[in-house]
Amino acid sequence: MRGTKCELKVSEIHTYLGTGHILQGISLEVNEGEIVASLGRNGMGKTTLIRSIMHFYGTSRGTISVGGQEITHMNPFQIARIGVGLVPQGRCIFTSLTTRENLEIGKQTLRQGQWTMDRILTIFPALKNRLRNQAGNLSGGEQQMLAIGRMLMGNPRIALMDEPSEGLSPLLVWELAAVINELKQQHVSVLLTEQNVNFAAHISDYIYLINNGTVVYESEPEKLAENDTVKIRYLGI
Repeated sequence: MRGTKCELKVSEIHTYLGTGHILQGISLEVNEGEIVASLGRNGMGKTTLIRSIMHFYGTSRGTISVGGQEITHMNPFQIARIGVGLVPQGRCIFTSLTTRENLEIGKQTLRQGQWTMDRILTIFPALKNRLRNQAGNLSGGEQQMLAIGRMLMGNPRIALMDEPSEGLSPLLVWELAAVINELKQQHVSVLLTEQNVNFAAHISDYIYLINNGTVVYESEPEKLAENDTVKIRYLGI
């Protein structure tokens, strides 16, 4: 049985981009301390889902709530301040600022908690000697560490991660898995989108498959692994 405390609840949301009806009634839940993966081919609506939760894109119908509090029409900074953290696709770090300055920006949510600069540098020791370097001069793996560290500086209760393993070496992918599992141990809920199905299945407690803006399948990762018909039809594997 999945957890009993729902942290993030998305109910029948519809999102349009211009005339395109991208999300067509998506519903999903993430419970406390649970890792949930949203999988699907490119262009199926996974990133739009993350951006709709953060209200970068307004939803025309449906509701989104965090810990029972509706956030559907809140501004992004308000959503961040109630504890929703974001690691966007492509990292979106501030390349002209130093590593330290990027991390400090994460504190703008004004939330207090266990995720301090020292703790983040313990998790990501590669950043410790790069604090004075411009973020644009970091390697791709270091930039992803920085994006995750910046998110953690806001002490989130829910972490949204859009394609976190994208562009990482196999070794760094599994280091990332360890960090995400550490979040789970600290009762931080995680919703991630992924193209790397093996990675997502390895770390997730529950999986939703998205196709053409709708949820077409959901299960524990073990059940998905046994369902060749679904994997071939919606994931191409």
